[in-house]
Amino acid sequence: MPIYEGRTLEEEEFNKLDDSIKQQFEDKSSIVQEQIMNTISEIKLIEKQSEKKIQEWQSNISLLTVNVHINYIKSKYKRNKKISQFLDNIKKDIMKNVSLFLEPSSPQAPSQPQIQGSHREQAKPWLNYRVNLFVDNSKLEGAPVIMDSNYTFQNIFGKLEYENYMGSLKTDYTMLKSGLLHKANGGYIIFQAEDLLTNPLCYENLKRVLRVKEISIDNSLEQRAAMVMVSLKPEPIPLDLKVIIIGNASIYNTLLNMDPDFRKLFKIKVEFADDAPRTDENIQKLARFIHSFCEKENLPHLDKNAVARMIEYASRLANDQTKLSTRFNDLSQIVTEAATWATLSRSKVVTENFVNKAIDEKIQRVKKYDERYSEMIKDNTLLINTSGYQVGQINGLTIMSVGDYSFGKPAKITVNTFTGKSGIINIEREVELSGSSHSKGVLILSGYIGELFAQDIPLSLSASICFEQLYNGVDGDSASSTELYALLSSLSEVPINQAIAVTGSVNQKGEIQPIGGVNEKIEGFYHICKMRGLDGSHGVLIPVQNIKNLNLSDEVVQAVKSGLFHIYAVSTIEEGIEVLTGVPAGKKDKYGNFPAGTINYLVYEKLKKYASISRNI
Repeated sequence: MPIYEGRTLEEEEFNKLDDSIKQQFEDKSSIVQEQIMNTISEIKLIEKQSEKKIQEWQSNISLLTVNVHINYIKSKYKRNKKISQFLDNIKKDIMKNVSLFLEPSSPQAPSQPQIQGSHREQAKPWLNYRVNLFVDNSKLEGAPVIMDSNYTFQNIFGKLEYENYMGSLKTDYTMLKSGLLHKANGGYIIFQAEDLLTNPLCYENLKRVLRVKEISIDNSLEQRAAMVMVSLKPEPIPLDLKVIIIGNASIYNTLLNMDPDFRKLFKIKVEFADDAPRTDENIQKLARFIHSFCEKENLPHLDKNAVARMIEYASRLANDQTKLSTRFNDLSQIVTEAATWATLSRSKVVTENFVNKAIDEKIQRVKKYDERYSEMIKDNTLLINTSGYQVGQINGLTIMSVGDYSFGKPAKITVNTFTGKSGIINIEREVELSGSSHSKGVLILSGYIGELFAQDIPLSLSASICFEQLYNGVDGDSASSTELYALLSSLSEVPINQAIAVTGSVNQKGEIQPIGGVNEKIEGFYHICKMRGLDGSHGVLIPVQNIKNLNLSDEVVQAVKSGLFHIYAVSTIEEGIEVLTGVPAGKKDKYGNFPAGTINYLVYEKLKKYASISRNI
């Protein structure tokens, strides 16, 4: 503004001045403007120098502040070049954007949509340095062991999550989620074969990562989405772990034959036994398993008698007095049910009575067919004799299975013998109701008869063997000794005690061989005899080798102790036929003759008669 006589002039006052004075002011104006421009330039230079010095000062302070933390972390991971490089990059980025950390946030206009693909949030620069803790094994002792029931692709191999942002799917490294393989890296992972193979994509990708020994997060499945996606491609992670696949033998054999990669990747096969030796150590381990199971499920604990009863039940499941079953699922079911009965009875501990009740209730729930057979025997729909003596007729012990429940029942076996050369005819085989094992057992009888009685005479014999009232087929050779007893009875015409039932296979030399299901067979015949009234004459004939398999119910054991029921263990046909008939079997003397009146003598005489008739025909 113009200054005249010591004061500034407004525009109106300036216009009133003489033209000569106004001209003087205008002449000096250019000089003043030039001085002003020079001054402004000097001010800008000073401001620029000042800003530079302030930035240098801020950088120095920031560098000192950042180095304190960065250098400490670098010293811990100095051997890892990638971590060191990552920390250096963080430091450079902070130094480059120090002002963003220092300037107070000012009120901003409504946020505008970010450019697609930009992940930097300028208002919060520290978000760039967040850490995604991918796997946390800090609380583990030893190598990780991973088991899971969710076998989806993303759960096994990891995934990259997305969020919807203005019509597109956006992500960043903090949305990377680890899979089971990442968590198991450096340790072990266990898969159930059946569940894994139901998702072929998972199985094929598992083989791939095991071959290349590295795992990457594959988001190819998400790329099929209709929305536009802003994605990442994470760096593969080196993989070092052991994979254990649990499955049955059929799955293993199928993979072995159908998948050439399976043999290369899974080189070690381990088979788990269904039982373990019944040693003091294993009994203690089983007791600890029961204790830990009760703790885990918050169940009342078993007292010592209840645990002892569970040990007996484990031996029963193993079908051997010298072993314990390792079917822990079946054992835990009984423990759970026994604990439930104890809780309902307001008992603080599970006693032996509750364990017995749980076992009995489990049987009662599934014994419909067992009871139906018993009713048919009771009303004589099925003809089973449990008293008296009959020639060529015997009670064989059979076992039937319905799902996971097995029960034993007697079956009447009859034998007819007559002149001819047809040999021993297996009626079940003729009508295609005989399995291969049963047919083999019947054919063995001819070998035994031939060796013992046809050394000096031709074997001229026709015999028919039949399981009476059995219409659904028969298999197994456990009735072969039974059939041989009935055959000897028919040939010798010596009756067999119908109060005794028989099980056991036989070889051509007349040696009795062990069979399976001995407990169910004995208990099945016992209940039939009990239904008709025990009188001390009833019993069963079993192979001597099956003594170790006996694990009978308390009721049967008490009946045997009281003399109301008997269990005879034999090792040869001669021993068995003597128990069944009360007549000595008879052995050849040095002249090759059997003692008169013995079973073998009578059989030999009958066969000699048949041979004579055949020669005269």
